[in-house]
Amino acid sequence: MRKHSKQRDCIQTFLAGRTDHPTAETVYMGIRDEFPHISLATVYRNLALLSESGEIQKISTGNGPDRFDGNAAPHNHFLCRCCGDVIDLDMDSISYVDEVAGKTFSGMVQGHNIIFYGLCPNCLASSKASNG
Repeated sequence: MRKHSKQRDCIQTFLAGRTDHPTAETVYMGIRDEFPHISLATVYRNLALLSESGEIQKISTGNGPDRFDGNAAPHNHFLCRCCGDVIDLDMDSISYVDEVAGKTFSGMVQGHNIIFYGLCPNCLASSKASNG
């Protein structure tokens, strides 16, 4: 059981109202009005605790800062290779991949984290416009 923290609750509430998958720095800037003395390190620590407890999702983007999702329910994400946006994908479940992976693995597959990559609609439109 985790210790109750007003700062942690504020961070979770901040994330719950968003769909843009903010970075830790965006979260920090977004809650500073309510907690003017909070440090970025405290924000990082609370995001880690919320992620480890399964209350939020941490999305590792590879070569950019981690992003955070207030929606902890299993769902897939898309990462734009051009602008770096992380977007929720509204798609049918692909949970069967756990079973497929489990057939070739002597351990126990308990879940997966899949990020799809490419160009978001805005970057794709810009790319087409600049290429004529």
